[in-house]
Amino acid sequence: MDIGDSPEEAAFRAEARAFLEQHAPRKQPGVTNADELNRHDPDWLREHIEFCRQWQHVLYENGWAGITWPKEFGGRGGTAIQQAIYSEEESQFDVTAGVFSVGLGMVAPTLMAHATTEQQERHLDVMLRGDELWCQLFSEPGAGSDLATLATRAVRDGDEFVVDGQKVWNSYAQHADWGILLTRTDPDAPKHRGITYFVVDMKTPGIDARPLRQITGIAHFNEVFLSGVRIPAKNVIGEVNGGWAVTHTTLANERAVIGVGGGGRNFDDIAALARRCGVTGDPTFRQELVQTYVRTATLRYLGLRLRTAMSQGRPPGPEASVLKLAFSQHAARTADLVMRMLGPEATLYGDDALDRARWQDYFLNQFNVRIGGGTDEVQRNGMAERVLGLPRDPMSDRDTPWKDLARS
Repeated sequence: MDIGDSPEEAAFRAEARAFLEQHAPRKQPGVTNADELNRHDPDWLREHIEFCRQWQHVLYENGWAGITWPKEFGGRGGTAIQQAIYSEEESQFDVTAGVFSVGLGMVAPTLMAHATTEQQERHLDVMLRGDELWCQLFSEPGAGSDLATLATRAVRDGDEFVVDGQKVWNSYAQHADWGILLTRTDPDAPKHRGITYFVVDMKTPGIDARPLRQITGIAHFNEVFLSGVRIPAKNVIGEVNGGWAVTHTTLANERAVIGVGGGGRNFDDIAALARRCGVTGDPTFRQELVQTYVRTATLRYLGLRLRTAMSQGRPPGPEASVLKLAFSQHAARTADLVMRMLGPEATLYGDDALDRARWQDYFLNQFNVRIGGGTDEVQRNGMAERVLGLPRDPMSDRDTPWKDLARS
């Protein structure tokens, strides 16, 4: 694992910092970015998307979008370590392009690996510019952790497929321009072998995205109903009925995006909150703050290990699951600590709360991290099998035709 900047990396860091100093305002100490402070406004999400889009345009126009993307796809052709360095520097500034993480971090690597040249030329450059927002249409009400049991059907009709079904927990679907969609195309095949992966224009007739209001009051998740949606056959990514292999690429990158992109609240922010709450003299809180610092440092090194592997040309593997699980556990423990530090003030919300309920939202949002991208239990199963070499959980339906499953 590479730790510390080489002379070349130090030069790259200086270049990134100079760009950011010229184009972005620095964050104020102890204050979250100005855009996030308005998150309880009903129109916040739409405005936040535009906030992200404008910054993505700046990145694109100045050659800082797609640091690790190959040059033939419009990127810088840089390394994962360079991306990590840039992200560290950008975190000190009041900017974000976070809503594009589905497209840039999950869809793009999948298209680069599995799409045709025509598909890549249509989607990658406009995605990198931030002109089109993407969403993920994978999970269903009865197919979450066991995603391969999905029931949304796609039936071939000439040069099109007709799709009917329902998806859920789809971030930004109500505002998305395009989506990646998993469907059942062969109900006679076992559940993993009858799945086809599409890209779909979210403006296609028959798509109804309905926002799901979360406990924080924000509605960035959705349930999406597809009724007679006609998708051109040219929008299949990979092979018909071969979508599960394509899905693995997306899911591996999703875990990496959540883990590497998360990292948790900056420890300096947690320490500053402890001082504001007057708990730094309490030995119990001091011990928990030390543990929080250790977890934060561990996440950084786990991220470096993953980025090192990626910079050496190795796709995200077990390292991504380890990082994702460590991040979700850190989020849960740190959120609990924050609430205990706030004491009675933790019961306040909105404008009545410290920092306009920034910390309460952090506590409530931990469940997004612990479920999205694969639950903690799913990550542990994967690590048990792929890292420790333990036998797989018994799966009696692996070779059973999907149509014969109780789920169908």
